Amino acid sequence: MKITRISTLKGHSGSVLSVCWSPDGKYLASGSWDNTLIIWDANSGQRLKSLEGHSNFVESVCLSPDGKYLASGSLDETVIIWDAKSGESLKTLEGHYNFVNSVCWSPDGKYLASGSNDANIIIWDADSGEIIKTLEGYFYPVTSVCWSPDGKYLASGSMDDYVTIWDVE
Repeated sequence: MKITRISTLKGHSGSVLSVCWSPDGKYLASGSWDNTLIIWDANSGQRLKSLEGHSNFVESVCLSPDGKYLASGSLDETVIIWDAKSGESLKTLEGHYNFVNSVCWSPDGKYLASGSNDANIIIWDADSGEIIKTLEGYFYPVTSVCWSPDGKYLASGSMDDYVTIWDVE
């Protein structure tokens, strides 16, 4: 395997906490300590959009499977769903009562999962922004969430040293 640095993208004024590719590989999204997200052209490295809406660090970013939407989780305890093309904030999801550490779209794009320092995972209806289910059972912060490729399972990681697999079918 040959590894070569292609480019370094400069645009944030604080540490970058999360990056995510668009499904077609044409775009990158990044979230930062500067409370912003940036959408980049992956080929040119050009900053296409700077998204502002969070009042604290952007801890996690994830583009939807169709690349139309971007979700972000923040230390301001919210998840925001953005229009990836226009950069418009579409919905602010409130339900966590501590930092949101991780966000992840289901493979069909219908749901969004978020993990938080409140030791909960929330599964959201991506269209309505309504809470479908709150998964409890952790005593420590949930640091990562990820759907299986078939959408039947959700994996989560926590500061309790465990990975948990949830049947969400």
